[in-house]
Amino acid sequence: MKLTKALGRFMGLGPERALPPPRYEALADGLVITDTAAEAWFVLSGSNTDLMAEPARDAEQDTIASVLARTLAGYECHLKVLWSPLNAADYVDESEELFSAGRYRDWTQLRVDRLDMLQLPSRHLLLGVRIAERNNQTKAKSRAGFQEALGLGTRAVSYKELARLDALTRRLGRQLESTPWKARPATVEMLAWMIAREQHRAAPLPAANGDGAISGAKLAQLTQGKVMPHPDHLQIVDGRGEVAAWVSVLAMTGFPEEMESPGSGEWLRAVSEITYIPENEGETFHDYGQIPVVPVNPEVSVRFEVMHKRDALKTIDEVRRLAKEQRQSAAKHSAGEAGREIEETEQVMAELARDMKRDDVTLIEDHPRLVVTSDVGVEDLRAKVDAVISYYGGLGIEVVVGTDEQRELWIESQPGDLVRVADLGHTRTVDAFAGSWFWGGAQVGDDKGPIIGYLTGSTPGVVRNDLTAGSERGDATTTAFIGRSGRGKTTGMMLSLLDAGFREAFVLALDFKGDIGGLVTAAQSFGLNSHLVQTGTHYAGVADLFGMLGEDERAQVEVPAQLGIALPSHLRARGAETPIQKAVNQVVAEGEPATWKVIQRLRTSEDPLAQETGEALYELSLTGVGAPFMGRPSGEPMLVPRPGLWVVQMPGLSLPDADSDREDWNVTQRLSVALMHSMIAYAVTTAGRKDLRGLRKVVAVPEVHVLTATREGSAFLQYIARVGRALSTALVVDTQDPESLAGLTGLVEQLTTVFGFQLTTPQQQSALAALLGLPDDEHTRRLIQAIGLQPDGEIRHGHCITRDRRFSCATTQFDIPSSDLLRLLSTTPKISRFGAEAAAGAATGTGPDTMREAMA
Repeated sequence: MKLTKALGRFMGLGPERALPPPRYEALADGLVITDTAAEAWFVLSGSNTDLMAEPARDAEQDTIASVLARTLAGYECHLKVLWSPLNAADYVDESEELFSAGRYRDWTQLRVDRLDMLQLPSRHLLLGVRIAERNNQTKAKSRAGFQEALGLGTRAVSYKELARLDALTRRLGRQLESTPWKARPATVEMLAWMIAREQHRAAPLPAANGDGAISGAKLAQLTQGKVMPHPDHLQIVDGRGEVAAWVSVLAMTGFPEEMESPGSGEWLRAVSEITYIPENEGETFHDYGQIPVVPVNPEVSVRFEVMHKRDALKTIDEVRRLAKEQRQSAAKHSAGEAGREIEETEQVMAELARDMKRDDVTLIEDHPRLVVTSDVGVEDLRAKVDAVISYYGGLGIEVVVGTDEQRELWIESQPGDLVRVADLGHTRTVDAFAGSWFWGGAQVGDDKGPIIGYLTGSTPGVVRNDLTAGSERGDATTTAFIGRSGRGKTTGMMLSLLDAGFREAFVLALDFKGDIGGLVTAAQSFGLNSHLVQTGTHYAGVADLFGMLGEDERAQVEVPAQLGIALPSHLRARGAETPIQKAVNQVVAEGEPATWKVIQRLRTSEDPLAQETGEALYELSLTGVGAPFMGRPSGEPMLVPRPGLWVVQMPGLSLPDADSDREDWNVTQRLSVALMHSMIAYAVTTAGRKDLRGLRKVVAVPEVHVLTATREGSAFLQYIARVGRALSTALVVDTQDPESLAGLTGLVEQLTTVFGFQLTTPQQQSALAALLGLPDDEHTRRLIQAIGLQPDGEIRHGHCITRDRRFSCATTQFDIPSSDLLRLLSTTPKISRFGAEAAAGAATGTGPDTMREAMA
């Protein structure tokens, strides 16, 4: 009998092919129980590996190889990578907890409609481990036949057995939880979905019984369906007798001898990168001159068993001994030499045996399958299959359709089943299997919070970011938008500020360039309390540093520094900074200090230089740019301390370029930088007022490269970042100069999130790499050079590299839900209707090439 079975397996006719499908008897949290065995099922977390540094990748891969070799050795395992459409409607429920101001439901619906259009899939990683045998197949089959003959369909699992299996599951789960997978037992709802989805029926999932399990009739309805096998595919028939889906199961039959990771060795992670061009009859894509490229999303089913090291060494020794015998036999014949492959095999086996004795290396037997599904038709299915075969062919991996074995391969992919087509398997090291990086991909952003866009890395998904979350966690509070002009960083910042406004936060944006007034218009269109305020002589003295810093020693340093910036260069060259400092000290000593009092004291001084300095500053204090920070107070308040969005613009402001020399600044530029200092301090201290305590607070400061270009500005910005942290105020900065920003330790320490846009010079690219936590090498610089560009070299607005609070990095796309909103937020002074729509397509992906960008 054993000889017959062995011969049948050798010919590809093993007895497993004829076994019936698994009969499910119960589902519980983390458990799938059939009539023959019990399996523990876990949900695995993905790792953010797209931009991970090579040493970190190597360490994580070694950790997973060790987990496979130690924790899972001897177990029969089943790995599944599944896809499901993102349920955008869930975001509606989340928004009720996130938002509370304005017409936030309209804002949420706009995002939901956008997500429905994008149709981003969600990836699910599940690992099943067989933990107990219940009956052998023959006994189970005879018992099932006897019960059916008597009309008894009972599938009961006792409470005692359920408790025992649950204890085994939790014990194994504790071991896997501490790995990079962060495994957790799959919920009973997840397991029910995993089983029912194979039938492609829209029936609601059954609820668990009082004991938390699904059994009996509830369980039976999960597998009610009809599958019609064909030579190269299967047809899934729904309850109305119509074909609901076409499925083809592919086998991976050949791999190269060596594969690199990162690279082609990531053969399981790569499934999310496979795309194809569907047939579109009557579509309008050609009107745009674009061809839609959509993801195939083949699902993965890999049954594997890790050998115990002793059994693996025995297998290796047998192969080595066989190769040695062939070499010796060849030496005795007239040829006198063995083939090169025989000699290499003997040498490789000897080296592998040595490595296994030294390290956590053993062998794994795996049977990888790819399940391709189409709900359009068989021709669409075959187009997807061809795309999968071609993609893997480019990696040197042979993938074939399981011709005339579709039924067996499909049943084999079901949870609770076993290997049926044993001849389509491989034996490799655990290192080689771990190198497939099935848990790798792209993952970045907050776990909860407003959705701001989507991932553009190797795995799809949404990106969340909450500007106010840092202060709530007691964490760092500063967010930086970094990149060259015109790449969408200011628009991305405004989108995040809108989300904060809907969270009923106090949001203050300092509009130094005068181009974010559209934020107020957009906010008002959704019913948010929002105001556009312009500075001038009527707000004289509102941003006096003395009024904000009081008699603190910091004011005695910052006020002279600020007046020194505004001071004409010829007076500074003559040493006018000294009488300024003297006047400041005197005013502080008198009590109730103010900057206008310092200027007045200079004007009445007996020192000619002090008088000239005072007169110059007095005349400047009468201008619309100088009055807010050194004019005599008019008494009119600028802001009302209540939730809402406030955009403060400064007419007449003229900021110098980041690379311009301070000595070359004209009068207006000097005044502008000094006003910039004061307005930032005014924004942060206003957010720290007692009547705003308890509210979420955000202060947005664009164009900070103007501050970081000067010594005084750099020191001041670091001070403001620390003050913002102490006042639980989120600080948002926007700069084109990461090199100077990276040198501000006090500010960098407060960074919680960084959005890096395109930069073109090596120095700036290296500085951005440091802020993102990426290696400063040629690969990273090329990545930063290419970010924000379409394949044809055109600008892709809003595309950036995101670093979150966990220091994970991934490429992301800011997504504005509608072209109307983009027009409102546009920072371009004049834009035509056609130009706005074109910009909307580029910045938000609303064009027909959306899915290609999302999966790029």
